[in-house]
Amino acid sequence: MIFGIIKPYPSPLISGRGIDLDFAMLAGCLALLGLGLVMITSASSEVAAAQSGNPLYHMFRHLVYVAIGVFACIVTMMVPIATWQKMGFTMLVGAFGLLVLVLVPGIGREVNGSMRWIGFSFFNVQPSEIAKVFVVIYLAGYLVRRQKEVRESWMGFFKPFIVLLPMAGLLLMEPDFGATVVMMGAAAAMLFLGGVGLFRFSLMVLLAVGAVFVLVQAQPYRMARLVTFTDPWSDQFGSGYQLTQALIAFGRGEWLGVGLGNSVQKQFYLPEAHTDFVFSVLAEELGVVGSLLTVALFVFVTVRALYIGLWAEKAKQFFAAYVAFGLAFLWIGQFLINIGVNVGLLPTKGLTLPFLSYGGSSLVICCACVGLLLRIEWESRTHLGSEEHEFNESDFAEEPNHGR
Repeated sequence: MIFGIIKPYPSPLISGRGIDLDFAMLAGCLALLGLGLVMITSASSEVAAAQSGNPLYHMFRHLVYVAIGVFACIVTMMVPIATWQKMGFTMLVGAFGLLVLVLVPGIGREVNGSMRWIGFSFFNVQPSEIAKVFVVIYLAGYLVRRQKEVRESWMGFFKPFIVLLPMAGLLLMEPDFGATVVMMGAAAAMLFLGGVGLFRFSLMVLLAVGAVFVLVQAQPYRMARLVTFTDPWSDQFGSGYQLTQALIAFGRGEWLGVGLGNSVQKQFYLPEAHTDFVFSVLAEELGVVGSLLTVALFVFVTVRALYIGLWAEKAKQFFAAYVAFGLAFLWIGQFLINIGVNVGLLPTKGLTLPFLSYGGSSLVICCACVGLLLRIEWESRTHLGSEEHEFNESDFAEEPNHGR
């Protein structure tokens, strides 16, 4: 199937000019991948040694995920954006199918009380990571097809929620509150950029805030997290334990950190040190300077993704532009929530940090998104890549403008 949708002619990797990529975007993402590998190796060493007898166990598994992610990135770069647009509805159906399957006993795998993974022999797949990207692609196609309706009528504004609300319900059944917030936030941002009026957008925000309030009240553990994060020290050995240990890690790091590999909190004090709380270990070992540089790297990558969307919009490739905006907002949402949880600005919530946290599904999907963004940038810059266009060497007679 993969090779059936990949064409043997122009892509960012196959052209008369050789490799023709947005190297700034690629360099930023590779830097995050490299940093993630280093921090996962450090943060997981004690846990891996205790569980498997090999302190590098998680590092080797992460390297396998990186290799799969690089392959996924290459594949997405080879597929024309027009093909993704045609597959939008199929991908949406696939997303629903995965989210239903993960809830089926015997298929879904329960970890820490949540049914978020479909288990295979050697690895788990997290359908919510795939579903978020598929929703972005489908919604981008909807905004192109129904642009006038979205901008001028209430029906055009409400129709996407016929799809989004059931999907949010399936995510909450896992439960995965963090993924629900990120997906709905990215969808809302895409609708706003698609031209939804300020009044309708404000109403949507108010309804979303009300829904979050109801959902928090509906589950006692969510309310406990909300109360605890305001003063985690009041129950530092109970519901506030994770956050207090994360804050201790930040405090120990000071300006320059205790040194790579010298974290104390990763030694069974901080739960999930190599997944949801890897940033706390990074802050402890690399200090304020290392933390701020990491944040700066995330800001660069996400802003670059938004600019890729802007360039596609200027090239009148609106589907590609909406996809780029949606992917950027997915990253921004996950980044803000994960960092906010680590520093105590948000209630504790299990959500990975893009590129840095240990987790195969998240990493592979992030790499695939990079490939999609690189393809969008290339098509908007060269005005090539359409499935319907027949290419020949004359298409590459002149060098493109790289002045971005």
